[in-house]
Order: sequence, then structure tokens, then C-alpha cells
Amino acid sequence: MTAVGADPGHDPLDLTVELVCRAEQYLSRDEIHRVVTGLSRDRTKQRRLARALAADPALLITGQPPAPKAVAELLVALRAAGARAIAAPRCDRCGRFQSGLRRWQSSSFRCATCTAGRGTCAGCGCRRRLPYRDSEGHPRCKGCRRDDTHAVDELILLLTALDPALTRTSVQTALGRAASLPSTRQRLARQIVNQPDLLTGAGHQAPSPAVLRFIDELTAQHATRVVKPSCPRCHRLLPLTVLHQGERICRTCYGRARATACARCGAVRDPAVRDNDGAPICSSCLRSDPINYERCCGCGRRRTVAVRCPDGSYCSSCRPRRHVTCSICGRTRPGWISPTTGKPWCDSCEKCWAVCSRCSTIAPLRGGTATAPLCAQCLNPDPQFWQRCTLCRAPWQLTARPCTHCVLDQRLRALLTSDGHLPEHVTALHVALVGHGRPDTTLAWLARPQVTTVLRGIATAGRPLTHDLLDTLPHGKTVAHLRAVLVASQVLPARDEHLIRLERWINHEIQALTDPDHRRILHGYAIWHHLRRLRTRVRGTPATRLQAVNIRSHVTAAANFLNWLQTHGLTLATCTQADLETQITDPNSIYPRETSNFVRWAVTHRHARDLTYPAVAWPGPTVALDTERRWTLTRRILHDDTIPTADRVAGLLLLLYAQRPAAICRLTTAHVIHDDDRTRIRCGSKPITLPEPVAGLVRDLATTRHRGRVQNGTTGADTPWLFPGIRPGTPLDFAGLDERLKKLGLRPRSDRSTALFALAGELPAAVLARLLGISTDTAATWQQIAAGDWATYAADVANRPRPPQPS
Repeated sequence: MTAVGADPGHDPLDLTVELVCRAEQYLSRDEIHRVVTGLSRDRTKQRRLARALAADPALLITGQPPAPKAVAELLVALRAAGARAIAAPRCDRCGRFQSGLRRWQSSSFRCATCTAGRGTCAGCGCRRRLPYRDSEGHPRCKGCRRDDTHAVDELILLLTALDPALTRTSVQTALGRAASLPSTRQRLARQIVNQPDLLTGAGHQAPSPAVLRFIDELTAQHATRVVKPSCPRCHRLLPLTVLHQGERICRTCYGRARATACARCGAVRDPAVRDNDGAPICSSCLRSDPINYERCCGCGRRRTVAVRCPDGSYCSSCRPRRHVTCSICGRTRPGWISPTTGKPWCDSCEKCWAVCSRCSTIAPLRGGTATAPLCAQCLNPDPQFWQRCTLCRAPWQLTARPCTHCVLDQRLRALLTSDGHLPEHVTALHVALVGHGRPDTTLAWLARPQVTTVLRGIATAGRPLTHDLLDTLPHGKTVAHLRAVLVASQVLPARDEHLIRLERWINHEIQALTDPDHRRILHGYAIWHHLRRLRTRVRGTPATRLQAVNIRSHVTAAANFLNWLQTHGLTLATCTQADLETQITDPNSIYPRETSNFVRWAVTHRHARDLTYPAVAWPGPTVALDTERRWTLTRRILHDDTIPTADRVAGLLLLLYAQRPAAICRLTTAHVIHDDDRTRIRCGSKPITLPEPVAGLVRDLATTRHRGRVQNGTTGADTPWLFPGIRPGTPLDFAGLDERLKKLGLRPRSDRSTALFALAGELPAAVLARLLGISTDTAATWQQIAAGDWATYAADVANRPRPPQPS
């Protein structure tokens, strides 16, 4: 309970309730609180009301002006709720109590009799009370009241001639809804008859708001030639609610016209209120002002109000959320009732984008189920059912506000230009980002500071958008993602990114060496040995990440060994076997196998002499091979429908056909072959015929990749990869797939060894190599480990008796 002498600005609502409770004994405190809350939800109005009552509590029982209008409204509302001790507001002229307010001016109330001001009548010229105005707006007394019924008939003739779709009945209906009083209808009709262009686009010059209401009613009556007026400043089709400088404009343009610097934060905004000195205060500063804090009904603290409920105000942390069982995903989570289906949906499904199960377009999820999502157009194809974007006027919106595509376009123009006109060198970039995937994901990406820096750097460069321009920007994930988007949008040509980054990294490692001889040797080893072999091996196809990582490890090992030699005052030419063995036994030595390759290369190319670095042969699998576990995992993955299809296919390819995660990620839809009611997959040079139900899972993955909920801007229809990655046009990273398989209980390395061990014991090395895409030497090594003897396989096949030929 708030004390009567408390500061009205601290808790004005409780103070007002306390003052009313002292004066009124016939209403409960809860009823009074409900009346005061419903009357003044605005914090500023609550303070104004509390200050007036605190200064003169007798207003509640006398109703005598002067007093703010809020006090008169409170008196009327309390008496309507059943108060007996509360007085009705008094007219400041005749002093009579009034049940309602007819006019309020300068802290005074006027009754209906005193509201009609005295003046000179336009009809008789006498000075009398003037309760009426004619169709031209001139004041008239009660005796000179004149009905201009001809104006309505002229309006009907005008509209039926202008638009044949309108009838006399439809015009009269629209006129009645736009103006309730006969005199108002006649004045409205005369205004339009005198200025017919108000109906064809000049509605922003309407002398009264009733003209705009009449135009809205005519369009609702399916008028085809009556034009709704647009804002004369922003040219958008919005309600023209404000009369400013002789024109009716939208609220947004009015706010821009009266925008001024906030006295607290300095931001140029539409002032929400002014302080006691008349200085403007913006809405943000008004909300964050501690004087506007209210006690939260949840935590009891005085905080900014996030939501008002019937039981009081709540802060953002305590705001009540209704838990519903979502009709789309089936989960019980905070949500609300969908305005499109009338069924509950959760917050996640409201913000989710999906690939529509009917039209296959990426759009916000508006109905259906998690397995069969529907976009707005497929859920309800009637455009009149949906709201329209306030900028592009496209339908299928839940609310009448700019759609995400228009917001993205505005955000990009603000980043790439200073005046809204796109230069030629950034037009392709703008088109690629606007037209790529999900606009909400792109907007979230643009909100990152590093993305803003990169895009502004491209805009200010003034050069055509090329790979070379992107190479001059700071290297990182932002530039890599932007490059992937531009390549997927065909703005830039595709190139081998792993190879380009590897070349850049090798040049950096070479320049990091201080000894010129060592730089020359490392240049020959990295460029002429490893890179040359890599280019020969890939033969124009993009290099894989594992290939780049393998070369990085070899070059790093060579650079470390050369640095070790320089630290000990040695060179390759002066290094002896004893020095080499000292380096081998050094506990800080890393990459021993790669270092041995470099030493052998150096001896072969005569950079060193008489050095022998022992090579370590692969001893075979170092973990136990559990065949029973392999089949247990295979059965679970085959029959567990809760596992995503992509993870099931990847796990089966590893368990049944010994495919590495890196090789699985590189599979495309071209590797899946459908012919003669069978499904085959090409992992090596020869395709493998898949049995059911493995074949069904592969077919399902090939046709539905990323169908359903779209987490990025790419769907299976946009990329040939069987396992699409996050970046557009790229496959899933093998490290990510490796982690996903581990979550299923697989150990990719040991499980692949188990599968390879089992297959090597059943197939010849040559057949195994062609089917699995491994080298013949590797297949032969595994065959020896599996103790499979296929040395006489060809001879046995040749000596088999031929079947008898039919006569």
C-alpha cells in the first residue's frame, strides 16, 4: 500500500487507487484498481492523474474544475462501475453535474448545452448558439438548420458514373458507415462533389478524415476505379492518420517530420514525451527511465514493463508464457494460437523456414506437420486472407509490415551505398545476397560486425567483384562464406579453394624461414614435390581437405626439421647421422613419419648425404575388430526411424562398405544410379548394387536432402552433394560427419577397419579395390591381414568347367 504523501511519480497507480479507496467505500480495492488500470495504462497519464488527485483529493467528491481531463474520465468510469460517493464532473459554465464529457478545454468540462458556442449564424446573421454546421462547414443556429440532401444524390450520380461496379445501395451503405450523422454525411458528400479527384488518388488532400473512411468503404464494396490514397511523402499505401502542413500523411512520415534530437541520448527520433523543461525524450529513454519502472508481479522488483496482464505488469524475465502442444512439431513448449490455422504452435515453428512439401519452395512454415510442412500460399491460396508487405505489397504475410526480403534489400543498400543507388560493381553482390536462400538467415549474418566490415570494404574498393578482390580482404570464415555464396549464385567462377589456400599457406611458411638456403630447399620440397604430385593426382578436380591437411603436415615437419638444424648451427649438407638421431630422440620432435619422408627426399635430391631415417611400416589395425558389434550397429541403424536419414545412410556406408567419412561427404547424386528396379552407388570404379532396405534409404536421401526444416539457405535441390554442407555449394565437412556418427555410437576408424577386414576375407584384392575406391596395394594388405588366399583365384576361374551349350 502506498502512503498518501508519497511521490506521485514513484508509483502513481497505487497512489491513485489509495486516494480513491479513501473517498469511495462502496467499491472494493480490486474493482477500483481494475477501473484505474483500464483507464490509464500509459505511465505518463498515470502520473498526471496521481499528481492532480494528490494536489486536490476533493476533486473526487466535488467534481469541480479546473482539473485535467484524466480526472473527469476517472470520475465517469468510477460512477459507471457503481461508485456512489464519487461525484460526476461539473460543467464549468452552468455548474451542473454531467454523466459524460462533451467537451474539454483548458482544464474545464462542458456539458452538451454549453458546448454549442455562441456566434453569428450564417443563415439569419443573429448571434446565437450554433449547434449545427451546413455542408459547406458554416455555423448555423437551430432555427436555420438546412439539410443538403441534394449533395448525397449528386455523390451517388458521380460514383455510379465513375465506377459501374457501384450501385446506389452500395454507395449509401459505404456513406452510412463512414459518417453516422445525417449532417456529417451531407457535408462529406458536398466535399467529394466539390473535389472529385479525392476519389482517384488525391485523397491525401481530404478536408476531413471521413473522406478517407468513405474511400475505404468503397474499396470494400469492390470498387475498381476508386483509388486508395498513398502517403504523399513515402508513397506507401498506409493509413493517413495525421494532418500535417495541409496534407494527410502516414504516422511514420509524421514521426520523421517532427524528429528531433533526444535531450538524453542525442538520437534523432520522434519524441515520445517532453520533460518538465519542454525538452524532447525519445521512446527508448522513456522506457528506460527509472521513474517508469513498475513492480513486477512475478519477481516483485521494479523493472521495465514487458507485458501487462489482468493481474498486473511483468518484466521481460517473468512474463507469463502459455505452454501449448504444437500442432506442427508435437512438442509442448511456450507458444500461442496460430492466426492462420487456429491451432497452437510453438515459437520455434513460428520462426522456422521449411521446404514446402507441395510447391518445394523455401518459405516460412505456416502449417502442415514437421514431415509435411506447408507454406502460406499452399495453406490458404486466397491472397485476401493474408496481410501484405507494406513495401512490395506481396501477400502471404501474418502481419502488415515489411517482409524479410524487403528488409534485407534495405539493409544491403544501407551497407553498400550511401544514397540508396547501387553502383555497378556491387549490383551483382546485392542480387546474389538478396536472392540466396533464406532472407532471415542472411539478415542475421549481416548483423555481425565482421560482415559489415567486409561488405563496406567491397563497396568502397570501387573495383569489379572478383576472386582477387576477395583475396585482398582479411581471410576468415566471413570471406569464405561470402565467396561460397557468390560461386553458388554464379557471380564468380568456381575454383579449387583448398588448393588456393594451401598455396598461400606454403608461401607463408617458406617466407617464415630466415636462411635463404633453407627457403630454397623447402620451396623445392613443397612446390615441386608435393604440390606437383597433388595437381597430377586430382587432374583438374577440386582437392579435398584431407589432401591439403596431409601436405600441410609434411611441409610443417620439413620446416620444423630445418629450424632445428639452424638452431643447432647445422645445415642439411653438414648434418650427420648422429645429429639426425639426436633429432629423432628429441622429446619435442613431432611428425616423425613426415620428417622421414623429407629426409629421404633430401638425400635423393642431394641436399644431404649418408642419412638414414627409419621408415615405420603400418602394422595393421591396432584395435580389436568386433564383428558382432558391427552387425548390432547395422541392425539398429536399419530399423531406427528416429535417426535422420543422412546419418543412417552414412553409418551404413561405413559399416557395410568400409567408406571413410571423408569419402562419404564427397558423394553426389551422380554417384547414385537407378536402373532396372535396382539402386547402385559408385564408391570406386565399379558401382555396388545395394540391397533393401539400404537402397530405399539411399533413394530417400537422394530425393529429400535437407527437405523439411531448412537450417541454412541451401536445400538439396540447390546442390549436387548427397550430404550438403552449411556453406552453399559445398559438401558436409568430414569432421562434422565424424562427430555425428560418434553420437550414434559408432567409432568410425575402428568400425571401418572391422568392415574392411570382413570384406577383404571374402573378395579378391582387385575386386575390393574397384568396388570400394581404395588402391590395390591397400586391398592386398588387408587381404593378407584377413588371411584370405586369393592367389589362385584367376586360375580357378579359368579351369572351371564350362556349362554345356544347348544343342
